Amino acid sequence: MAEPSPAVAAAIEGELRLLDPAVRASVELLASLLHPGFREIGSTGRLWTRETIIASLTGAHAPRPGPLTASRMRGAQLGPDLVHLTFDTESKGVRSHRSSLWRLTPEGWRLYFHQATPFEEDPPAGGSSSNGE
Repeated sequence: MAEPSPAVAAAIEGELRLLDPAVRASVELLASLLHPGFREIGSTGRLWTRETIIASLTGAHAPRPGPLTASRMRGAQLGPDLVHLTFDTESKGVRSHRSSLWRLTPEGWRLYFHQATPFEEDPPAGGSSSNGE
């Protein structure tokens, strides 16, 4: 497998930092990784902005889900300043498919958009589901 481009490698590094509980608990570290225009569609369907996600993750009563493990992380550079990542996470038995867009800014690569979709089990490759999905 070929090494990722420097842009994809930087986005992967940033994404892995965002999974670190110490980073998730720090206003300063989160702010350095999230683009000013950041938006997220969370695994519950909730819409988040940069400000609301930072406040939620760093507040005194913030949930501490424990470590998130990532797998199947892949990236594609869509342009000189845009990278798309897909990966799966698991924490305490809850698994989610994730998709992220990272944009290059004068301060470096920052997360611009993120979406998480919970899943239980993937269908076999090449198979079709009974509901047309």
